[in-house]
Amino acid sequence: MANAPELTPTSSATLGIGPGPHPDIRPFTIGGQVRIDRPFVLAPMSGVTDSAFRRMCGMASTGAVGLYVTEFISIEGLTRANMKSAARLAFDAQIERPLSVQIFGAEIERMANAAQMAEEAGAQLVDINCGCPAPKVVKRGGGAELMRQCDALGRLVERTVQAVKVPVTVKIRSGWSADSINAVQIAKRVEEAGAQMIAVHGRTRLQLYTGEADWGIVADVAANVRVPVVGSGDVTTAEEAIWRMRTPGVAGVMIGRSAIMNPWIFGQIDDLVQGKPQRTVDGAERLRVLRAFAEMAAERMPAHAIPGRLKQVLARMTKGMEFGSLLRERAMRAQTTEAMFDWIERFFVAADAGELESWAVDARGDATQVSVAA
Repeated sequence: MANAPELTPTSSATLGIGPGPHPDIRPFTIGGQVRIDRPFVLAPMSGVTDSAFRRMCGMASTGAVGLYVTEFISIEGLTRANMKSAARLAFDAQIERPLSVQIFGAEIERMANAAQMAEEAGAQLVDINCGCPAPKVVKRGGGAELMRQCDALGRLVERTVQAVKVPVTVKIRSGWSADSINAVQIAKRVEEAGAQMIAVHGRTRLQLYTGEADWGIVADVAANVRVPVVGSGDVTTAEEAIWRMRTPGVAGVMIGRSAIMNPWIFGQIDDLVQGKPQRTVDGAERLRVLRAFAEMAAERMPAHAIPGRLKQVLARMTKGMEFGSLLRERAMRAQTTEAMFDWIERFFVAADAGELESWAVDARGDATQVSVAA
């Protein structure tokens, strides 16, 4: 997911979405236990949605994230006490609420045990990943491969539901390929097995993240099950998130890649729902959020790993900004967090002052000096 292609924002004017009221935006409840006050979900993204990133989105959007979902966690790693898997389970229970822990794999008893571990850690929901298209996951029987194993998936969900008291949910794709669209069949089976919510990404496994998500599939699933259905795929702006809530039967909308570029999107949605002008984000705010992200990442990550994590977020957040590519080029060469922030701060200060052209001249001059020195 971290290497998925960028999205192209839809023109807000074409959607006819403005400040509220928006009667389609309403809370929903999962399994009679977990109330989702805002029907907009931060999607699970491998290598992205760790606790620091989730909290960054919550801070940037002033608490307007409706549901946080962890990056997926291997059931084998979790039940074998793998340190990396255990680290993915870490979260801040005061901020990241409600929280769903997403797990993946194919072994029934191991899935049940991993779900119990997630519940014991404090998760309000356990989500089973049936949508990951990554070859390394699919080859081991997990992720989207489960959509080709309908009966086995049903047994897996049934056993997991029996193992925990919190609601179990499932995330699926539209099917394996264009000639095997079976999201409705899968959704009916997992609902029968006890799943209390179904998230549907409107692409097949073979599509990966190419083409356009088919929200007609989302509507088809919603029309055929009684549990809440959350749609996923290509939500690029606050206006589009609200527009997608008009999909027949949909209870919520999941936002993934756009939240990397714009962690303020949930707050912007909230603004529109409340009838307020959509908030804008200046350079000072971007700098504040990036600094906070680095500090939160440092809580659970060694110092040498933080620059790489920061580069990942910075690369998406500055995509399309004037001289953003030059900033990324300079920052990507920095070896320490402090050196990166020197470039980042100078860039955003210049952006707010309308002096980016002068910044760019200086940045190119610095690069030349470095090259000569080398």
